[in-house]
Amino acid sequence: MRDDQPFSQRLTGYLQNVDYRVAVDESEREALYRLRYSSYRREGTISSNSGKRFTDDYDQMNNCWLFGIYLDEELVSSIRFHVISPDNPKGPAYDVFPDIVRPMIEAGMSVVDPTRLVVERSMSEQHPVLPYVTIRAAFMAAEYFEAEYMLATVRREHQAFYMRYFGFEKLCDPRPYPTLLKPISLLAANMPRQRDTVVDRFPIFHSSYTERRMLFDAAPYPELEIGPETTVPMDRLRVVGA
Repeated sequence: MRDDQPFSQRLTGYLQNVDYRVAVDESEREALYRLRYSSYRREGTISSNSGKRFTDDYDQMNNCWLFGIYLDEELVSSIRFHVISPDNPKGPAYDVFPDIVRPMIEAGMSVVDPTRLVVERSMSEQHPVLPYVTIRAAFMAAEYFEAEYMLATVRREHQAFYMRYFGFEKLCDPRPYPTLLKPISLLAANMPRQRDTVVDRFPIFHSSYTERRMLFDAAPYPELEIGPETTVPMDRLRVVGA
């Protein structure tokens, strides 16, 4: 890919070789859990465990989508998101930021709550655009499910990226976040207001109805059991009154 091309064109060029896959079977999910673990350990945001995999009970929810992103058939990144709505009011942000997210849902809104965005280390060095390519999965979900907001639960040092490029607004200061060692802030982007601006700036975020339907028409997957070594009991995930 030519380095002298404008950044937005280089981004769009990646889609010719990128495949977005919902992780359904155990082997696909296991690969993503291990990618997460190595990425989070490298940044010092989780404690070590003998299984060298990072998962929690939120991965099992039936409104959770767990994506692997493949470049030339090689796993390069992953993202998970929950589609939180009045019909399915559950997800990490709903529990950790109840004073902010629950009123949205009670008002009849739907939100997409992306978490666990990770990029394979060597690939991030070769392809610094991969965070954009990865976030696109959640962006497509927000459009497909007609979400009023897309959320971002991020550390302080990552806030500027979301605010500058995607129009997110900071909703609260950092708070303790289950399973992570560093506090997290909640940001949000109004999708009806921001979508066209983002697509105009970065055409990679354009998607066809057919592409979105192929990804999201079916339920993500049934709730699955995962090993006790790396799961976190649901009562430890909830932060009441945070």
